[in-house]
Amino acid sequence: MERHEQIEKSVLGSMLTENYLIVDGAVKQDFFLSHIHKNIFGCMQALLAKGRPVDFVTLLTMMEPAALGGANYLAELTHFANPTKFDRYVDMMCEAWKNRVKNRILIQAKEEDWEIGMIQQAFEELEKEGNAGIETNISMDLMKMGERPYEEVQHTPGVPTGLNDLDKLLDGFQPAELIIIAARPSMGKTDTLNHFALHAGLAGYKPIIFSLEMSRTSMIDRFIAITGGYNRLRMRNPYTHFTEKQKSNWLPTLGRLSEANIHIDDRAGLTVSQMRAAARRIMHTEPKLKPILFIDYLQIIRGDTPSHNRTEVVGQISSELKQIAKEFNCPVVCLSQLNRSVETRDNKRPVMSDLRDSGNIEQDADVIGFLYRDDYYDKETDRPGLLEIQIAKHRNGPTGTATVGYVKETGILHNIDWTRERMA
Repeated sequence: MERHEQIEKSVLGSMLTENYLIVDGAVKQDFFLSHIHKNIFGCMQALLAKGRPVDFVTLLTMMEPAALGGANYLAELTHFANPTKFDRYVDMMCEAWKNRVKNRILIQAKEEDWEIGMIQQAFEELEKEGNAGIETNISMDLMKMGERPYEEVQHTPGVPTGLNDLDKLLDGFQPAELIIIAARPSMGKTDTLNHFALHAGLAGYKPIIFSLEMSRTSMIDRFIAITGGYNRLRMRNPYTHFTEKQKSNWLPTLGRLSEANIHIDDRAGLTVSQMRAAARRIMHTEPKLKPILFIDYLQIIRGDTPSHNRTEVVGQISSELKQIAKEFNCPVVCLSQLNRSVETRDNKRPVMSDLRDSGNIEQDADVIGFLYRDDYYDKETDRPGLLEIQIAKHRNGPTGTATVGYVKETGILHNIDWTRERMA
């Protein structure tokens, strides 16, 4: 009982801290066991319906303090707030509520001598009620499609990658898809992620980056280098190494980068649950902008439960990332390391079996792309400055390779004019 009370306090405290959770959480008043908590949640809903802020002061205007546990009780609820575990706690409350209702059904069935069929029907109705708001029947969807053959298709591409050949393959990053970009170290993974994030932001989307390895300051410097075309070595001391032209272009570069509306969370050792909570909070600051999530990188995401089997943990993480993509209906682009077997082959181009701690990555991902640079392995190559993005898996479209230009000094990826290349 005490544990359940703590869970209810955490859910209410999280709602007080982040008011959008009152609606987002799909919580019902019946989920609460405590009568005081039922009253508090009911007052929260009433305040939100009136467009008023929800805090312990406004709650006290809705009902007698004693019915809400008292002013001190309300004020202390925020101490239990834990938005990261909010979804898990709501699920636990829902399951506990279902079990209470099932027990009442069984008691009533025994007293009234119900048939087995009646008990089963009552349990089925309970499950439907617990999943209220989730539409499963496709009849309405089919009705809306009645005129589809007679209407011109309004094509809506996904989030642009800023690379023409890649957009031809993927049609942009699609909503609800998990995209894995994998490569060996120093191949250009983070620069590729930054390129995608910058172009998504400038196209009007909201890039949310979880940089688990690199600091926020380092990431910002990389974005400035890409946006302004600055050599990253010179950026270590711009006062000494910048030309006057580069210095005069500094403020316009910062202004353009600001337009991309990029968000960076550089906390180390995050779990998927923590990323979900952070992303949801950021999304609610500007709900009109469609989000796209970027994660650097998969193998250093911390599992929710400790385990010595890293393959199982990574498999669970990839599954949870796919769930986030579906839940938020946005693309989730996650970097991944490859194992060392690439280095032992004559042909260094990656294949699926090179995915490190692969687990369910290949199964969960909608798109898997491998990065490869010839000039990383062969300094005398006749293909310097080229980056191959090989789409090895594409659940809803073609596979293939997009070859783009890559300037390592600045981190810039760019399209190649192949006509001009052939003439050179």
